[in-house]
Amino acid sequence: MNEDSSSRQPLSLQQNGNGADPESSLSRARPDSQAKNSVAKNVREMAQKLFRRNGDNSMREAIEELIEEKVGDETPIETEERNLLANILSLRDRTISDVMVPRADIVAIDIGAPIDDLISLINRGGHSRIPVFQKTLDDAVGMVHIKDVLAARNSALQKDQLLSLKNIIREVLFVAPSMQVLELLLEMRVKRIHMALVVDEYGGVDGLLTIEDLVEEIVGEIEDEHDQEEVPVLKLQSDGSLIADARVLIESFENLAGNILGEEEREEIETLGGLVFSLAGRVPIRGELVNHPSGMEIEVMEADPRRIKKLHIRGVAISDLETGRLASPSIDGS
Repeated sequence: MNEDSSSRQPLSLQQNGNGADPESSLSRARPDSQAKNSVAKNVREMAQKLFRRNGDNSMREAIEELIEEKVGDETPIETEERNLLANILSLRDRTISDVMVPRADIVAIDIGAPIDDLISLINRGGHSRIPVFQKTLDDAVGMVHIKDVLAARNSALQKDQLLSLKNIIREVLFVAPSMQVLELLLEMRVKRIHMALVVDEYGGVDGLLTIEDLVEEIVGEIEDEHDQEEVPVLKLQSDGSLIADARVLIESFENLAGNILGEEEREEIETLGGLVFSLAGRVPIRGELVNHPSGMEIEVMEADPRRIKKLHIRGVAISDLETGRLASPSIDGS
């Protein structure tokens, strides 16, 4: 499952018309490093057992079998471990163009900009690495790292000197959109350059990737020290349907909608996004409808190739926020 289920946060339920932003952005999932190390260790141990049991099978076949095992089997694995293995298998087929940050979303700065402008940009965007260009983004010259910026600024202030971005620029890699994700990850590790700009055949910049982006393809999104934590939101609509962050916990959802899932589903699934992934067997595309046996219909409002982000849920009974009464709208909202 690509929507992370390890981020347990309180639930915020908002009602339409109370001034809440219905399109408030979702924060990224935040599995900590200790949890990931534990997952990796468990997966490795279970994979070793499976390889011994399946002798002649290829590694890929063994991992695929491990992913398909159910709770109660000889080698059961948790949902997060299952996701990790599935992500690893999918990497061989993924290219840079599948996972890059598109040009329109790149935050960059001109090499001639004052250092205070750069610091302001870092504070607003929360990025630790910023691409540097000369006149246009297509003429990129490198990147700056926040720790270099702060160290150089303090040194310049002590010596009463002017600081230029030219003095703290680091190298970036320039890669083609058709390059394999694993190839870039290896190149970044070997060259110790942790940002790549994706260029087209004419040399124009199409996108950007950092090593964090690539690692997240395997382990899910990583909490950055500058990430702003947001509370998962369930937003009640006038027709009784719900707009929900995919990170909303099943437990929190059922506290409002009643017991909808079966016991087996509750054991294996933690979030609404995880439920949708389980029902569809993959990450659905935007606009796709997924039906639950209870009669609940879930529309995917936002998703990317790796994770489900926002959902529209119909056909559930939700307590009125003010009166406590239950409304059980039909699928079409009538």
